[in-house]
Amino acid sequence: MPELPEVETVKAALDDAVKGKTIHHIITSGKNMRWPIPSDLEKRINGALITHVRRRAKYILMEMKTQKQDLCLILHLGMSGSVRIYPESITDIIPKKHDHLIIGCRDSHQSGHKHGHITAVLNDPRRFGGVALIPADAVDAHPLIKNLGPEPLGNQWNGDALHAAITTRQAPIKSVLLDQHVVAGIGNIYASEALYLAGITPRRKASRISKAKANDLTRSVRQVLEKAIAAGGTSLRDHVQPGGEIGYFAQQLHVYGREGKPCHYCAKPIKMIRQSGRASFYCSQCQR
Repeated sequence: MPELPEVETVKAALDDAVKGKTIHHIITSGKNMRWPIPSDLEKRINGALITHVRRRAKYILMEMKTQKQDLCLILHLGMSGSVRIYPESITDIIPKKHDHLIIGCRDSHQSGHKHGHITAVLNDPRRFGGVALIPADAVDAHPLIKNLGPEPLGNQWNGDALHAAITTRQAPIKSVLLDQHVVAGIGNIYASEALYLAGITPRRKASRISKAKANDLTRSVRQVLEKAIAAGGTSLRDHVQPGGEIGYFAQQLHVYGREGKPCHYCAKPIKMIRQSGRASFYCSQCQR
């Protein structure tokens, strides 16, 4: 499942590719995703100028201007979603199975010539992702966005903020890190990795995390996310692959998916437990 670093990689690739371009054609699959794709999507955004692509939690926000109003296209990759980017016209793209949204863009000054074209494709086999179109000034109040916690890489999230949010929480700290109301965008992989770096077992009750440990944990979260984004960012120099795929980085993981393998620090076998239906990986020697 794409997590914050992967979504950030896609966001950066899209922003680099489509910012400043005009939408000239839209193709949708006609199938529902997590919610129906707006039936009037092409009518509303055809001719729109894309001004910026940004990320909030695991959502990609494509901001655009039309003659009538400023809009925001919200993209969510769900569990199996991915984006392909092609430096060619939408008319040259053969849709693949599970392509649910294809956006054809071109330079604003172009008048039908193929030079300056970009096509972005959202593919989602399991259709747990989604597409929504809303007024740009309504993003913060949208149900998908309004209750999200602070960004883990933002200035508002630090050890004090985390400690204040968890001081009465009896759930395991791993589960709390995945609560998007507490902090936005952290997924299962990076929660496990951050807890390992901070030396905290995923079993520990959140309320038993001291201020000092909360500081360690926020620093570890930032460290693991920044490292993953930086590694993923290396693919952006050539993010348009022959098949249009955006290259994800090779994850360098300490515990996630390594059950039974030796801890990189103490060599004790990594353990795996289930918490709220999710796999948690940890070292029982290094994490307390």
